[in-house]
Amino acid sequence: MPRDDHPGARIAKYRKLAGYTQSGLALKIGYSYSLIHQVEGGHKAASPDFTAACARALRVDVTTLTGQPYMTELQQDRLAELIRPIREALDLYDLGADSDIAVRETSRLPAAADALCQQVRATQLNKAARALPHLIAELTTAAHRTPSTELWAALGSTYRTAHDITVKLGFYDLSTIALDRMDWAAQRASDPVLSAVRQYMRGLVYHREGEHTIGLRLVDAGHQLLGQADETSTSLAVAGQLHLGATVIAARARDEDAVTTHLREARQIADRVGDVEHVHWLSFGSTNWAAHELSALTEMGHHGKAVERAREIHIPESWPTSRSAHVWIDRGRSEMETGRAEAALASITKARELAPQQTRYHPGARATIEGIVHHQRKTPDALGYMSAWLGL
Repeated sequence: MPRDDHPGARIAKYRKLAGYTQSGLALKIGYSYSLIHQVEGGHKAASPDFTAACARALRVDVTTLTGQPYMTELQQDRLAELIRPIREALDLYDLGADSDIAVRETSRLPAAADALCQQVRATQLNKAARALPHLIAELTTAAHRTPSTELWAALGSTYRTAHDITVKLGFYDLSTIALDRMDWAAQRASDPVLSAVRQYMRGLVYHREGEHTIGLRLVDAGHQLLGQADETSTSLAVAGQLHLGATVIAARARDEDAVTTHLREARQIADRVGDVEHVHWLSFGSTNWAAHELSALTEMGHHGKAVERAREIHIPESWPTSRSAHVWIDRGRSEMETGRAEAALASITKARELAPQQTRYHPGARATIEGIVHHQRKTPDALGYMSAWLGL
């Protein structure tokens, strides 16, 4: 790549600071010397699993190597200016009711929390990020003035939305704080199912960092929390989602036996409860099962099989836009890895059509387009436009 700030260059920088040669790092992370040499030289894209392995070995955050958050693009989209209010809202959680906040009728607040989450699932990130800080303050004030399980649960849901927004924009430090606040609210709501959802999301945080063992322990902790709740379609759906989360975590660890086990457990639950939507804004069911199988195959490097599976997935119109775009990004990555450059570009283009902001800030989309560029002798206009739009 023409710039010296791509992930490979950052890996080289921190590798040298850690005292590793390229051969030494290859032995440490279980990847080939040739791959490290090509990635550091900008001749091959750094995949998310490769980047996570390097970050773990070099004892740095994944975002240090990916360059997230992508501030130039965030400023262009007028999203950077929204981060400070979100940071303040997450920090001031313990001040209780705010006398300067005008609180609407409390019966309308849970619906407002749901509407905000729906905006994120529809990938209206700018709109959701602008509304988030005030809704956190309003719910916090209402919950302290007239405490109720419903209000505390709505606040927990809103903190979960804060996590989703900050993850999509690349502010992983804030996403971790948001999950801590989610647990704080869930405990006050006395809702073990909401607490289990939080453990599921924590597991995915450690998945991004390549900490597979910790991620799976958090999934187990989520199952234990569900043991405190009555068995309902809601609790079963969350149990199934925990298994799907474990599937992707185990896939990055290349533990195929664990992947098979968790997929089987999730399938059995899906067969029992069918499609269950809006369970703390999770969508569990057959389509989500297929999407996670695709992610697992992609993570394990079974790209040919992943492309086959992707072609078999039929996404219903009611499915969240954010999840649909993610499927197209996973599909594009496997198409790129199997030499299907035109198909991969088409998949990322489809993801962009569905969820432009999410796609622009998704490391997987960037790695896929970088990979296509490296494989092409000549860059077609459409690829050049996509690469420039992503800021590559």
